[in-house]
Amino acid sequence: MKRLLLLLSLLLPLYALAQPAAIVEGVQSPAWVERDGRRIPLQPGMELRAGDRVFTGQGSRALFKLAEGSLVKLGENGNLNFTTLSPTQEVFRAAMRVLEGAFRFTTDVAAKQRRRDVNITVATVTAGIRGTDLWGRSREDTQIVCLIEGEIEVGAEGEKPVVMNQPLQFYQRVKGQTQPVGLVDPKQLAQWATETEFVPGRPSTRRGGRFAAQLAAVDSQNEALAVYDRARDAGYPAEIAPARDGDKIRYVVRIRNLPSKAEADALVAELKTRI
Repeated sequence: MKRLLLLLSLLLPLYALAQPAAIVEGVQSPAWVERDGRRIPLQPGMELRAGDRVFTGQGSRALFKLAEGSLVKLGENGNLNFTTLSPTQEVFRAAMRVLEGAFRFTTDVAAKQRRRDVNITVATVTAGIRGTDLWGRSREDTQIVCLIEGEIEVGAEGEKPVVMNQPLQFYQRVKGQTQPVGLVDPKQLAQWATETEFVPGRPSTRRGGRFAAQLAAVDSQNEALAVYDRARDAGYPAEIAPARDGDKIRYVVRIRNLPSKAEADALVAELKTRI
């Protein structure tokens, strides 16, 4: 038993380092991740790391899961920078900067028990998170951080932060001026929340989705590459899969990870007008 415990104590730090700091759970495209000067379509299962910047387009949504169990949602026309991601065994550290768009950070019951140091900056407003659920948005000259559950410390650069620990409290900064902390009407919060939830009726790709949307099946590799390039330039994670058809090789351009055939068909129809 002692040997087993010793082995586990040696392996746990290695397991923590092997875990992805953040992973993409789902996407309503178009969306991209910018890394090392390259911008590629965002897709489920993609591992994210410090320095990655995520962009969402019109009507887009993205869902991420952090190594300690929290979920991060990003709404349309968003710009989210993962400045720090460090999933060590002792404490999970993360810092995210929302330059544009709406976001939501949600922590489950299990994640609340883990040691972590997570900060989210909305333009020039930073929120330090202590086991909570919050929603926020940066749009033009207005930043909002709304507490849904738990406790946060929030403040603008150069100003003394305030602690919010009552559900529905919200902090707002307009044209560089911090407003008094107030309480938001539940109906208004429900309306805000739709900005980060996946749009009903629109196809989405999800981690573990078993269906694929077939965009083309052609004999010419160049023709397949043309479709592939147009889809990816538009922010959709297309791939090319060679397939044998008798004595011929055909090139199938597809997007995987759709949760149902209906959504796969809907995505094909959607892309007919976009690429």
